[in-house]
Parts: sequence; C-alpha cells; structure tokens
Amino acid sequence: MPHPFRRAAVRRAALGAVAAVALAAGGMTVLAPMPVAAQAATETSGEALARINDYFNGIRTMSGEFIQFGPTGGRAEGSFVIARPGKVRFDYSPPARIDIVADGKSVVVRDRRRATQDVWPLSKTPLRFLLADKIDLLKDANVTDVRTEGDTTVIVIQESTVFGDGKLTLFFDSTTSELKQWIVTDAQGLDTTVAIYNVQTGVKADPKLFVVDYQRVIGAER
Repeated sequence: MPHPFRRAAVRRAALGAVAAVALAAGGMTVLAPMPVAAQAATETSGEALARINDYFNGIRTMSGEFIQFGPTGGRAEGSFVIARPGKVRFDYSPPARIDIVADGKSVVVRDRRRATQDVWPLSKTPLRFLLADKIDLLKDANVTDVRTEGDTTVIVIQESTVFGDGKLTLFFDSTTSELKQWIVTDAQGLDTTVAIYNVQTGVKADPKLFVVDYQRVIGAER
C-alpha cells in the first residue's frame, strides 16, 4: 500500500489535473480570483449551463503547457494533451516526478522516482464529466450553484469521488463562455490552482500518449 503522505500528494495532483482540464476549455491564464460585479443575472441557471456545455462540447483535442500552484504555494509545471472522450496526459517537469494519464477507462498517477503508479476508474474521479464524449454538467455533475453576475458566470460543482469530497468553482466569461478563473478545493479545504498557456486546439493527438501499462501496476502490487 502507498504511504499515506504519498497518497495525499497523489490526490492533490489529481485534483490539480481536474483544474487543468477545466481550464483547457477556456485557454485563459488568470491566476487569482477576480472581483465579480453584483448585477442582476440576464439568463437562468439552465441557460447558463447549456451555454457552457455547448462551449465544452466544441473542443475535442487540445495541447499546451501548464503551471500548477499547490495549497502551500508550491509550484509545478509541464505539458498536457487532451483527446476527448476520456483521454488526457499531464507530463510534469523536474523536479516533480508525477505524470497523470487517462486512457478512456482509468486514471493513472505515475511516480517516476519510485517507479510505481496508482490506478482509479475514470468514472470514479472528478475528470469523468470533463472528459465525457458529450458533456452535460446539469445531468452528470453535482452542480450546487450557478449564477451570472455582471460579465461573469460562476459554476460550483460538489463531487464525492475516490479522492474524497471536493469542490470545483469555475468562473466563465458570460459573453464568450471562456473560462476566466477556477478554484479546486479538496476534502481538507485546501485549494489548488492551475494555469495553461501556449494552448492549441484541434491538434492531432498521438494515441500512444494515452497508453496505460496495467501489467506494471500488477507487478508493483506484488
């Protein structure tokens, strides 16, 4: 069994990946919450969710680079590739030793230093609704709050997964539907922030990037 401290780091890395995938839908790089003007909403919650769903569903592949800020201020960076449905890869640059891969059915967090990896069903992780073939936040996610305030649409998603309870707060431009900012809060109330840049959409994603060696997992558990 993995050491409990390592498990906590793995959970934070996976939650960071959620933020990165969510951010990938918008391609923005705001690193801190922005003030939201208190103005009357111009659309209903259902209309706002439908608009955001349409925006997400218009993106099939994407690549770029990311910077991740942990709850204690630690920083990691690397590159990512997304191929919906179900596939994503995050390669962390040294000194970080973690890579994250989803192959359509599982999410794998690899520790390159220890030559081990942990595997979870994709359907039991927060990534499931962001990597779905057709995203429907109203149907597939536990949305607890949707509001449009001025030029910002805020969506709060509460999740209970293999990583424990968590919350994902997304801030979208209410006109373009681009993601402006995001906060990922884990079960301990700790926040993780991820920004992406040098983003390209409609890229050709090499299927080999998303291959999971399940035999390696079996060997690691012996």
